[in-house]
Amino acid sequence: MSKAIAVFGAGTGLGLSVARRFGAEGFRVALVARRKDRLDDLVARLADDGIEAAAFTADLADHERVPALAGALQDRFGHIDVVEYGPIGGEQSFTPAAELDAVTLDRLARLLLYTPVELARAVVPGMIERGDGAFLLTHGYTAVQPMPHLSGVGPVMAAARNYLYSLNGELAGTGVYAGTLAVAALIERSEAAEAAGRGAGRTGDGSGLPSGGTEFPVVDPDELAQYYWDMYTRRDRVEQVYPASLAASG
Repeated sequence: MSKAIAVFGAGTGLGLSVARRFGAEGFRVALVARRKDRLDDLVARLADDGIEAAAFTADLADHERVPALAGALQDRFGHIDVVEYGPIGGEQSFTPAAELDAVTLDRLARLLLYTPVELARAVVPGMIERGDGAFLLTHGYTAVQPMPHLSGVGPVMAAARNYLYSLNGELAGTGVYAGTLAVAALIERSEAAEAAGRGAGRTGDGSGLPSGGTEFPVVDPDELAQYYWDMYTRRDRVEQVYPASLAASG
């Protein structure tokens, strides 16, 4: 039986590109997100590429439902070999640190921290038992480099990044890999890019770049998906930053 990848927060940008990149290598694909119509469209696109895919609707902010969701994925595919978790888009807006409150942090943490932790608890033990697997986590650059006026999302993603680093170290020697991709760019073909429009690229899209009218770099999600494939196959780094030039200053 071929391997399976589960893409959480699947959309028209990075999620679809990751599905296509891994699908091109023979992976079957589980797509997980809230909107059934969007998921059905992605499944159809992948089918046109000869990739087997199935859609699973879920509110990823509801971490208490993760065990049932993981069970449904495993019932459909037998087991999940790779997880890519990246539900980051225009809905996760930034907050100045002086205005941040516990309610905002809790809302963001449900999606960006609690659920990936629960997801790892659900799937990583099986990966360890099989001696192979990968848990991939996508976040914005403010998880790596804090910036004035860009709080809220950043601290929560930084906590998830801290967790991922610990997980990576603990999985050494098991055959299971944990890696994270930090994106400081507007992702083409994503919902955030659609909302921003051609001249956009302002704060609020989850990329974590400076405010004040600065234009964001724009990246083709196929390029990011190739980073993930390289990370999965080489397993030679915990983290990849895009653009790579930011890694030294992060």
